Amino acid sequence: MSTRALSAVAIAVTLVIAPTAGSSAVIGFLGNFDVINDTGSTAHGFEIELEGLHSSDITDTFGGAGRGFPSGRGFNPAVAVQRYGAPAITEYVNGAFFGTRVTYSGLYNGSWDFGTPSGSFVTPGDNCWTGGGLGYNAATPCDHFGVGTTKSASKTTYSWLIESSPGVLSGASGIVNLPAPAYVVVPAAPVVGQPPAPPVVQAVIQAPAPVQPPEKPEAQWGTAIWVKVFTTELEDAPKLEDLVGGNALLNNLETETEWQLLQKDPGNPLSGVLESGYGAPVGPKAASILRRYEFYKFGGVYDPEDNHAILEGNDSNPAGLDVGTYLGAQNGAVNLAAIAAVPEPETYAMMLAGVGLVFGIARRRRQRQA
Repeated sequence: MSTRALSAVAIAVTLVIAPTAGSSAVIGFLGNFDVINDTGSTAHGFEIELEGLHSSDITDTFGGAGRGFPSGRGFNPAVAVQRYGAPAITEYVNGAFFGTRVTYSGLYNGSWDFGTPSGSFVTPGDNCWTGGGLGYNAATPCDHFGVGTTKSASKTTYSWLIESSPGVLSGASGIVNLPAPAYVVVPAAPVVGQPPAPPVVQAVIQAPAPVQPPEKPEAQWGTAIWVKVFTTELEDAPKLEDLVGGNALLNNLETETEWQLLQKDPGNPLSGVLESGYGAPVGPKAASILRRYEFYKFGGVYDPEDNHAILEGNDSNPAGLDVGTYLGAQNGAVNLAAIAAVPEPETYAMMLAGVGLVFGIARRRRQRQA
């Protein structure tokens, strides 16, 4: 994964509830994030590709109509929230796969009306829009985007759209990879005559997969990233527009994991995985759980043969130059007040896979520590 892969800051809500008698099973996702354009080229749009979803699964878009934000174009906060305005939502089919693209784009009439310049920029994560308070303008090398869905996509791809020929945009050279937490909410077993007990909320986040250069025969490790985790419980369920910079919901986060280096080892399929909240029930008044994942670049040296990170400290206690620059953050919130729904077959499959992954990781970790 390139540096641009983590030059994004996302706010996401992903929910999987294990079905029990009388409970519901709902999968949902809300994303609200800044993306820094460090591609080296001016972009004229941004695309969110959601594999496995139909356009009817898209419920919200940042800058779209009906969200309480103006949906025009440009930098006037009374007219628009960001330069590209409301996105286009289109379905696609690619062989055996289908999905939906949420596309923010400039307009071309001999030249592009808007573009996002390439550059470096420091953003707390949700401020590259007209209401973000950082002087967002035509020279700002980042933008803010967002999407909400009724289900989780089987694969999500973010891409800056770069002009490949006059008037034609392509995301092939502008792909942005952003680690996202997957949540599993396990309801407590019901007890006759007793009020419902709090559920257990577990989250798993994974490092980017390794890339195998054709010129290197040795199996390669993935890009190393440092992660810090903060968490809090909320008595109300957040909305898409609540999860932006300056909102009070983000003020009460407490440290859950001080430092953890994540890196995929090609010889260990369980490597590069961080679990949060394993086995700990939430408070009885909690309506949602909010977690913030902060990402930092690994600042040390990689082994020239297989790309594994050579640490001065260790993977939970960095030292020296181990920690590099701040790359971004992702906040994940689980809404515990799920609406009643009949689980679809794929919901059961995803729930079982998620629970299996979380408990499998925890089991192996305990075995290693024994």
